[in-house]
Amino acid sequence: MFCNKILLEQEDEDESSARYQNALDALSSLITKRSLFVNKNQSHRFHLLFHYLKALELEEAVSQLKIIHVAGTKGKGSTCTFSESILRGYGLRTGLFTSPHLIDVRERFRLNGIEISQEKFVDYFWCCFHKLKVVDVVILEVGLGGRYDATNVIQKPVVCGITSLGYDHMEILGHTLAEIAAEKAGIFKSGVPAFTVTQPDEAMRVLNEKASKLEKIGIEDKNDDTNGLPERFISGLSNAYLMGRAMIVPDSELPEEIVFYLDGAHSPESMEACATWFSQQVKERNKKRSEQILLFNCMSVRDPCLLLPRLRTKCTDQGVEFRKAVFVPNMSVYNQVGSRSKIEQRVDDSATWQFGLKRLWDNLARGEAKTKSRSDSKEEERSLVFSSLPLAVDWLRDSARRSQQVRFQVLVTGSLHLVGDLLRLIKK
Repeated sequence: MFCNKILLEQEDEDESSARYQNALDALSSLITKRSLFVNKNQSHRFHLLFHYLKALELEEAVSQLKIIHVAGTKGKGSTCTFSESILRGYGLRTGLFTSPHLIDVRERFRLNGIEISQEKFVDYFWCCFHKLKVVDVVILEVGLGGRYDATNVIQKPVVCGITSLGYDHMEILGHTLAEIAAEKAGIFKSGVPAFTVTQPDEAMRVLNEKASKLEKIGIEDKNDDTNGLPERFISGLSNAYLMGRAMIVPDSELPEEIVFYLDGAHSPESMEACATWFSQQVKERNKKRSEQILLFNCMSVRDPCLLLPRLRTKCTDQGVEFRKAVFVPNMSVYNQVGSRSKIEQRVDDSATWQFGLKRLWDNLARGEAKTKSRSDSKEEERSLVFSSLPLAVDWLRDSARRSQQVRFQVLVTGSLHLVGDLLRLIKK
């Protein structure tokens, strides 16, 4: 009888996993590859969202929610996560939506700080009204841009926020800060206060212009001292946690010899912040002989000439030099949301792209050596390219086993896809 109970529980678990995977497969079938749509097509796709809300009978429920809507180039996810943690610290019931996810799509949806279960995801994916009724406040991170983002279907947020603006997703949002700011400002609503941080003049002019067309809208540009923050604010900020940002994860096979430092930075400004964080960690954690290794990839829509020099210079200025840079392709594909252990290898011009990154890194190293009048005659190879992430991890582990007295501190950055791929790989 006990064995029968175990078998029944296993069958229930298998059935639940199958239902969840079927839901993810159905969701993946709706995702299309990104492209630069003309405004007319974007507008049409965006207005379909209002039809979907009506069909799902969610118009009234959504209109009654207290929503904080956040757009920007960098810092959106952190701002949303910090806000949610602070508000939860005040006893409010919270809902949080951020994107993208790293491993499981349920990372995007948190109720009171907890990811929703597989069962609830399956049961309420299309019919989430019951959950909306018991949330005091919802914090929504814009996925891309603002004006035509799916989250902009919300018409009456309690407040809007624009984080730091910079050059990102330019193939969709535009190639100037003015164009990018105009897309981000698309979340502004009449009668709803909007806040931002200090922005470049070009961007701030556009934000002010967009705000001037709304009633009772103000853009508040503050740089307040943090000494006056309430205790619950400080507690909320301290307890906030965002996957893929400033994560420290020991290797599952060699936890004492290899430690991964994960940060999905992919813009010039966030790359500098990542370098500063990593350098501080290196200084604080060097209890034994350590060597720093860079594991890097960025998507082809990024400009590595804006990323790698800032990363290298910032680390070098703080006394951190990479023994080796390793370049690998991403393994996951962004138009799938499944959590299966099998990771599909992307098929593209990956090798050409990786060797281009390697050449850029080697040129930076040669220029730095020339500036410092160092001889390269005995210098070992500065960088490596692997055709897959598992091969790179195998190389790291083999190197660690051969150098037992050395700890490898591996910075993994340039792409959230790369960070997610590594987490899946080392946690198997």
